[in-house]
Amino acid sequence: MVVLNRIYTKTGDTGDTGLGDGSRIPKRSIRIAAIGDVDEANAAIGVARLFADSESDAALARIQNDLFDLGADLCVPENGRRPQGALRIVAAQIERLEREIDTMNERLKPLTSFILPGGSELSAHLHFARTVVRRAERTMSELSAQAPVGAEASAYINRLSDFLFVAARIANGNGTGDVLWTPEIG
Repeated sequence: MVVLNRIYTKTGDTGDTGLGDGSRIPKRSIRIAAIGDVDEANAAIGVARLFADSESDAALARIQNDLFDLGADLCVPENGRRPQGALRIVAAQIERLEREIDTMNERLKPLTSFILPGGSELSAHLHFARTVVRRAERTMSELSAQAPVGAEASAYINRLSDFLFVAARIANGNGTGDVLWTPEIG
């Protein structure tokens, strides 16, 4: 595990930061932006957990841990020197999300309209977290155009936004409290 007995290191004062393979890159790099977006998604999920029941809270806690794994995955470039024990997102993490999505979705009626983010406090926070996850996915996609990103990492972040969408509907009384989009027809 990690031991942090000093929080500041001063090694990033000149605008670069260290990766898990020992290399250093500018903080303005797309890799660091992707890691930061994943971190922000984790924080948004942490806020949502304040409004969650115990079952939802447990699932969101597992996801927060997965997001740390994802950040660690992105911190060690696919083509870099991989330290022993370096974390990678694995298929089992994606499969668990898919099972959880399927289980939640069984409780919902099919959508007949787009829905707006909102409804209950938990649903609104889950929708917000979903949008942050989507940004992380876009940033990871941009990174993958420049450097290899693990297929499992990309699949996980994509599936996570689906999970959060369905979880937000569950938080809205199994969809009965969804806020439906009403298009303005001119």
